[in-house]
Amino acid sequence: MAPLSVNITYHVGLVGQIFRNARLVGSWDSSGMYSDTWTEVPMAEGRSESGGQVFRATVQLSEGQRGWRFRWGVLLDTPGGANRWGIATEVNDRNSTYRHREFTLTAPGQVEEYHLTHCRRLGANKHLVQGQNDPGIRFAVWAPNAQAVEMVRGDIASGYIADDGYGATSSPGGFPMVKDAASGIWWIDPTMSQGLARFSDFDHTPYMFRITRDDGTVAFRTDLCSRCQIGSGRFDPKGGHYTGSRQDLDGSVSCSVVIDPERVMAVFDEPFPQTQWLDADEFWRGEFDPLRPVPARMEDLVIYEMHVGGLGAGRTDASGNPLPGTLGDAIGMLDYLVDLGVNAVELLPMAEFEGWATWGYGTSHFSTVEFSGGGRDHYKYFVRECHRRGIAVIQDVVYNHYIREAERAEWMYDAGTPEKNIYYWYEGRSEHYARADGGYIDNMSTGFAPRYWEEMVRKLFISSAAALVREFHVDGLRVDQTTSIHGYAVLHANGAPADDARIFGQKFLRELTRTLKLIRPSVMLMAEDHSEGDFRTRITLSPDNGGLGFDSVWYAAFYHHLVGDADNRGPSDARLLKTAGMGDSGPLAMNYFAGALAYAGNHSVVYHESHDEAGNSGGTHRTIVVAVDRAALVGETRRYAEARSRLVAGLSLLSPGTPMFFMGEEAAFQNDYSYNGFLNQRQDFAAERNGNGRNMFRFYQDLIKNCRRSVAARSPNIDVLHVHNDNRVIIFHRFHGTEHLLVFASFNNTPFSNGYRVSAERVPDARWREVFNSDSSYYGGNNVGNGTRDIYAEWGGINVVIPANGFIVLRNA
Repeated sequence: MAPLSVNITYHVGLVGQIFRNARLVGSWDSSGMYSDTWTEVPMAEGRSESGGQVFRATVQLSEGQRGWRFRWGVLLDTPGGANRWGIATEVNDRNSTYRHREFTLTAPGQVEEYHLTHCRRLGANKHLVQGQNDPGIRFAVWAPNAQAVEMVRGDIASGYIADDGYGATSSPGGFPMVKDAASGIWWIDPTMSQGLARFSDFDHTPYMFRITRDDGTVAFRTDLCSRCQIGSGRFDPKGGHYTGSRQDLDGSVSCSVVIDPERVMAVFDEPFPQTQWLDADEFWRGEFDPLRPVPARMEDLVIYEMHVGGLGAGRTDASGNPLPGTLGDAIGMLDYLVDLGVNAVELLPMAEFEGWATWGYGTSHFSTVEFSGGGRDHYKYFVRECHRRGIAVIQDVVYNHYIREAERAEWMYDAGTPEKNIYYWYEGRSEHYARADGGYIDNMSTGFAPRYWEEMVRKLFISSAAALVREFHVDGLRVDQTTSIHGYAVLHANGAPADDARIFGQKFLRELTRTLKLIRPSVMLMAEDHSEGDFRTRITLSPDNGGLGFDSVWYAAFYHHLVGDADNRGPSDARLLKTAGMGDSGPLAMNYFAGALAYAGNHSVVYHESHDEAGNSGGTHRTIVVAVDRAALVGETRRYAEARSRLVAGLSLLSPGTPMFFMGEEAAFQNDYSYNGFLNQRQDFAAERNGNGRNMFRFYQDLIKNCRRSVAARSPNIDVLHVHNDNRVIIFHRFHGTEHLLVFASFNNTPFSNGYRVSAERVPDARWREVFNSDSSYYGGNNVGNGTRDIYAEWGGINVVIPANGFIVLRNA
């Protein structure tokens, strides 16, 4: 009997030679029979029709094995090392974490594929045509329930197609697509239509998919894998006729746009559609300055959290309405940040979101960059300019829900019933609930949970992340509210725990981190996670050791102990700044904070202010406002406010965690910053830095410089030596190698002018010298400190002057 050939392809889905030396391994032996001892064969490297890296191999299996189930995988040499397992996806079994692919042997010429990402599989992509120099174009969309799908072009002026087709161009008409029954993907390429022979004919063309859903109704849907949404305004026509401009149209409901990802606009301010281009390689040339290396380790970062929409204070339209900031404004801030001394910027979400002026925590299209902020090419300019200045870029991403109004995006994409709402998790059948929405999953986000058990849904998120890392050169991701993905899922009908949704949420997060680390091992991955107990330690363990694979975790408890102005906190939080700001001199729970401080060295990102607590969450305000319980910031009250603000910033920056703070803290911004009011709450960075915030800016500059230069300050090592609630004092030791720091911090309203003596066995006997004083007159303080004299620690005892509401840093001499 003739053997049956099986053609196996491993699709990377990204351009360039990322992996090498791929080997196919599978559960067969050299004679083509099933075997529990897997056989290894080399794979040939090549390019797919879309230009992505692929590896191919053909194996011959015995005719007598027809109907048998075989398993396979791929070994790769990756940027992180040799012989790495290339299958990031776990099997679709809640009880298994195995990672392999399976097939049943059926017929000769059988084709099996694995896609690490879908960056070149779905959406509008180049299609290489044999014998033709110029590529054609391929459109593909996942719509497994659809009866028919066609791609239709839209009008470039309005950028919108109504529910009845108004706005679709009549020439050359629609392109009917064909379905691959196994995957549920509808597609069309130049081999099926000569009209698709030239990609250049479609470059910057608006389009949508006309989908005949399972019930026969017709719906116009955007391409969820699009690289650009044409709208940059806030108007939603709600399916009606629209004759306005694309500039006024909400991007989440507008047409998708064909984009060539291998080109970047040559002129930053050239309006859409652009005509002058640079090849991507040419654009990125000169991205790095060897004299300003970009940090690649979490422990080396000082993170500046930035909301692009919150920049550009004072800018208005012709009618005087405030306009949100743009990536151009963000680029304009970079020299300011270099002067400040931070070496990482974390951007609030920049993927396409509803409206035009929000925080971005409701995403509709994950592979786009919000057009109202400047769009994808402006984002690349921003990253390049950051890297030229030695600044790493961290991007906040949201994979726990979609936008609320997702009618033209994820919601009921190709069907009309909850059970077939393909991007959303739904339990059971709708007739089993009193209300049809009862089977959806709530997860403490602002929308129903995604369908994490569906590989196509997971790849939607993972592919967008891979593009950020590979195409946009982003250095790290902060994944929003991962607890909602793996821990908070409950049934909408009754709040019962949704265990399967939680388990598959964990599977998704492991697949995400595995994929990104395969592509770029140095990528820095942060989880906003509020898990407690043993599970929290698993977040930063590798997936192979039972973890989720993140490098660090946002440590919200640190904030609630240190500042603690949020209404939703309990009695177990120290709330140091909140309590001190009320003005009395009673005891503070320094011991509670000491526990959080000590724990911060466990792969934590710590902060004394983030976007959530700068006036958005109930009870919260800017740090300087909390420091004096909202009293008027004038005279001595302001001096108290600034001293306490310096103190909490210092405790964060000198902690063993990776420090972060929200924009404006360095210039003592005082306006609340809320998600629905920020346009009218913005402040001018230059004016505040040179005005009321000048002393604070100097303080941040000097402390950041000292921290970045100190290996002890950057290390995770800490020993809390002394805590005294009545005195409101904490003393801790930071150390690495031969460098040692002692930090003496006090929330006491009276200085310890004659010294604060502490005796502790763990105080290193040494000669010490003051290297930083938060009370320096250069920062607006009273100059209470130890000057330049040597301070000696002997037999575990040391006596150090500590200013009121301030801190001292000593270094071993």
